[in-house]
Parts: sequence; C-alpha cells; structure tokens
Amino acid sequence: MSRVGKMPVAVPQGVDVQIKEDQISVKGAGGTLSLANNALVKVTSKDGKLSFEPANESREANAMSGTLRQLVNNMVVGVTKGFEKRLTLVGVGYKAAVQGGKLNLSVGYSHPVNIEMPQGIKFETPTPTEIVVKGADRQRVGQLAAEIRAVRAPEPYKGKGIRYSDEKVVIKETKKK
Repeated sequence: MSRVGKMPVAVPQGVDVQIKEDQISVKGAGGTLSLANNALVKVTSKDGKLSFEPANESREANAMSGTLRQLVNNMVVGVTKGFEKRLTLVGVGYKAAVQGGKLNLSVGYSHPVNIEMPQGIKFETPTPTEIVVKGADRQRVGQLAAEIRAVRAPEPYKGKGIRYSDEKVVIKETKKK
C-alpha cells in the first residue's frame, strides 16, 4: 500500500467533511471545496480522521489511494489555513497594483497587463514589486501564480521579469569576442 495513503487525514474542529458515492466535499472557514471520488479508493471517516484504502490489489488503486489522500488533505488545509504564493517583480519600472477585482501589471510592455481575480482567489501587493496570491484551493493558487509569472518570465542575462520569491535565476555570461 502507498506510504502516503496509509496516513489518515486529521479533520480539525470546525471543518465538515461529507463523503458521498461520487464526491468528497470539505467545508470550513476558508470556503467549500469538492473533489470527485474515485472508485478505486474506499474512503472512511472515523473519530475525526479520514482513512483511504485501495478498493482492490491493483497498482492503480494503490497509487490512487495516496493521490486521493493528499488531495483531500490539501482541501482540509486550504479551508483552515489557506495557501499563498509570493511573486517578485525585478526590473526598472516594473510594478503591480490591485485595482478593484483586477491585478494591474506594468512590466515593460507598451500597455499594462490586467489579470482578472477569479472567485475564491485574492491578490495582495504589500509593495509595488511584490504580489501575493492567496486562496483555499492549492491547485488554483499555483496555476494563477504560474500564469502571472508567464506574463514576463525571468530572462537569463539580467534576471528581469516576474519570479517566485524563492526562485533562484541563474544569470548567464554574455558572449565574448
């Protein structure tokens, strides 16, 4: 059995987990998240803990038990604490600002780039060169942070662009004669 799948998921106080035939939904202070249940995994709730067992002895069921367990754990953490990704803008004149429901980026193009704020996701700009993406759904937070980074990915010669705050950009040496 999967090592990750063996560990139960602890459900904290104030979080409601509903297990149906085709769906698992988690409701908490951070919102409500739902996930399609897989037929290869048996999910049971007992004493405030969720257990994940493979439905049969197949390799796919074993792998899916660990995957489903981690997805449900991410949902529980998301509705209690939430997830965040931090991005940094590097470059002269590069700045970001939240205006209403949009993130306005000035990153060296002839026009500003506006990114809509989807429901359940929040943008914050503590400084003009920092962006914080927050939300309960880990996948959506990471995907949106990747889309913001793709607007102007860091280039390898000067390091200008939008990067994750913990990202190290390797600077290349210029051509020599």
